[in-house]
Amino acid sequence: MAGYRAEDEYDYLFKLVLIGDSGVGKSNLLSRFTRNEFNLESKSTIGVEFATRSISVDGKVLKAQIWDTAGQERYRAITSAYYRGAVGALLVYDVTRRTTFENAARWLRELRDHTDPNIVVMLIGNKSDLRHLIAVPTEDGKAFAEMECLYFMETSALESTNVENAFAEVLTHIYHIVSKRAVEAGDDAASSVPSKDSQSSNAIAF
Repeated sequence: MAGYRAEDEYDYLFKLVLIGDSGVGKSNLLSRFTRNEFNLESKSTIGVEFATRSISVDGKVLKAQIWDTAGQERYRAITSAYYRGAVGALLVYDVTRRTTFENAARWLRELRDHTDPNIVVMLIGNKSDLRHLIAVPTEDGKAFAEMECLYFMETSALESTNVENAFAEVLTHIYHIVSKRAVEAGDDAASSVPSKDSQSSNAIAF
């Protein structure tokens, strides 16, 4: 069967992290993207969870290992291990809770303290389905994203709006950075499928 690939075959493995205050919908964004599930009764994440999903970009299979952390302050001690090796991040706030947006700047500082400066970051305004409760206008999200050089998207994990697009865009940007660097470095191996041993280094090639 030409073109068939086993589920565990991939060309690149990229670690992404979800950050933001508790209750903004990080876990439901993760479950919607990786399992197409949404749980209204979702409990606060304790510690760290992660899930994986692969997408295809330019004929390459990109496997995302997406880490979801507890947003509560008392779990913040895990940060450096949590961020280690991450090449992409989704910084999530709740469009109906202004404080979660105001705290985004602090989350971004923490992220940048623990990761490579070239990390691809997307600002996510989640719960866009709750239009009648919106406390953070789209323009505010866009302005903050432009000021901090972030990508920006509004999503609804409940309605599955833009969830796929948000993750896919982050992964595509990471892939383009990595493949461009491989070309610039004159790495002939860049065009071939990396070995399993080298995939983790592809994940942190920044």
